[in-house]
Amino acid sequence: MAVAGIAGTPQLPLEQLKFAEEAAKRRHPDGAQQFQELHFSDSDRLCSLVDDIFADHAALDKRPLPIASGGHTKFLIMGAGMGGILNAIKLIQAGFKQDDIVLIEVGGGIGGTWYWNRYPGLHCDVESYCYLPMLEETGYVPSCKYTSAVEIRNYLEQLVEKFGLEGRILYRTQVSSLQWDEDTKSWKIDMTMGHGEGGKEKSTVWVNADIAILAGGIFPHPHVPKVPGLVGFRGEMFHTSRWDYRVTGGTSEDVFPEMTRLEGKRVGYVGTGATAIQAIPELAKYAKELYVFQRTPSQVNPRGQKPTDPVEWHERIASGPGWQKSRMENLAQHISRNLPEGTVNMVGDEWSRLPAYCAIIGSERFTSLTPDKIHECLAQLQTWDAPHNAAARARVASLVNDTATAEKLTPWYPTWCKRPTFSDTYLQTFNRPNVHLVDTDGKGIHQITPTSIIANGQEYPIDILILSTGYRSPAYASGDPSARLGVEILGRDGVRMSDKWSAKGACTLHGVFTNGFPNLFFHGGAQASATANVNHTLEVQNTHIAAIISRFHTPPSGKGDGEKKVVIEPSVEAEEAWAMRCLAGASMFSSLAVCTPGYITSEGDALKYGSQEEMVKKGRGSIWAGGLVPFERVLEGWRAEGFEGVVGGEA
Repeated sequence: MAVAGIAGTPQLPLEQLKFAEEAAKRRHPDGAQQFQELHFSDSDRLCSLVDDIFADHAALDKRPLPIASGGHTKFLIMGAGMGGILNAIKLIQAGFKQDDIVLIEVGGGIGGTWYWNRYPGLHCDVESYCYLPMLEETGYVPSCKYTSAVEIRNYLEQLVEKFGLEGRILYRTQVSSLQWDEDTKSWKIDMTMGHGEGGKEKSTVWVNADIAILAGGIFPHPHVPKVPGLVGFRGEMFHTSRWDYRVTGGTSEDVFPEMTRLEGKRVGYVGTGATAIQAIPELAKYAKELYVFQRTPSQVNPRGQKPTDPVEWHERIASGPGWQKSRMENLAQHISRNLPEGTVNMVGDEWSRLPAYCAIIGSERFTSLTPDKIHECLAQLQTWDAPHNAAARARVASLVNDTATAEKLTPWYPTWCKRPTFSDTYLQTFNRPNVHLVDTDGKGIHQITPTSIIANGQEYPIDILILSTGYRSPAYASGDPSARLGVEILGRDGVRMSDKWSAKGACTLHGVFTNGFPNLFFHGGAQASATANVNHTLEVQNTHIAAIISRFHTPPSGKGDGEKKVVIEPSVEAEEAWAMRCLAGASMFSSLAVCTPGYITSEGDALKYGSQEEMVKKGRGSIWAGGLVPFERVLEGWRAEGFEGVVGGEA
């Protein structure tokens, strides 16, 4: 629960003053309303930017469906990205059958973010030995330290095949609502399914499920700024979440595609976040002129990519049972600063050496923070961050030849305010004569004409417009799962989940289920935990969800006992007690108050406070303040002690 207006520390007055000045330039009264989600745009052209251009619709039309309209399944998992796939595997490992499970996927293939994101040069920014799930179980050896999107997508397809889930996925299907039926003790799920040419033909279907699991990801909705003239641009235009190789040339199956259709073209690229860091160096190889429009520069750290060494893999990485869990936890604990000085750093990358990123993911060093100690916490974080931050700024000056360009590429904000980026090529790209940085000094672009972008009062003629403008914040609607996914959820007595969240703030037990919505589980950040490695958070949450389900719903033994109905939900008392525990640690995240606006703060909306009641509502949604590994230990202890606070059993 952040407190606005915290002053800088006496030891770092000039740096903190610069941070404050730069943040002020970027604050906008409209906050997140500066943007529009493409899925919900009134413009047909903007809506078309999120069409599925990767699906083989003819092949999908021939696939047998895992469930027919009006059918019934034990488990319905909404999403076939990494979270949904992992959830299904955890259920199978708990003893449930593949035929008990149906996954609903809006795309034409599996992978979630790795299905949609196919921009050139894309690799995971977390070490692949920690990021790719279930390496120990599969024996798979990633090709390099930071795996490409192509390899990740192929690996996930192998996982689906290995665990017999290939025929259990309903593709091109969007869930619109879930309604709890108290009489049947099941969820009625209404959906729209695409088919035919381009998947444009739509039919409404519905199914019943005993247990529903929301695994739609944290960034389901790409957005673009509300810039005058955007719809009227006459050239080719696309969002980086749907990279259009028909425009650029190349193919999404190549890590470094040959984008020969850009030759002779003037390309306007809007945005300089984590996507841009990887895509811009590749674009620069082919475009005649590349104009990069920047609102806020990224902090760009060294990457250190290298191929996997077989000897190192067998002797130091995959060296014994439990190696991947140990490695994931070692990385998370280093980022949270939860380990004693001198503890072995297994990963040894830049993530593990960020001294103050714990400000955004939690640390045991600050779990007992009281409001009167907030200033001391911030001072400590700033002190830890100062050397790293200064080195990151100096790196820009050392790699970019033009002094004026280097100054514009220099980030001025604490490291924790935006997701740090990692590249050994991005900054150097601005030394190329065909690459032009258009820094808007925090204002963003002003207007788009049919043939150009206007920024800083100057017109830049372009042929192709690429929008690298990100996604709606995961903190939208206080982390309400139904709002985040754009699904109406009606629980017991017809209560809307959005109404419950609006009235009370986040209401969960351990961030994965909520009272009044029986047999419904979800992923998310509110009242759960986080780390840089998103797969680690999914591993923890999916393990927990599968454990709760199997504790109260014994898998069928083959003796006719598989059809017993169960109802699982937390008690009101248990979820309120959990909310208070999360609220008690919320003071640590006051460090966000000094941040420049971005998705982490919902463009500054998360720092706007009204009444004391509103502050408490926001504070309830805080993540676990101690970091992901201590959070996991709490969950393990809770399970060992008997799942206290769960109302569950046969209906």
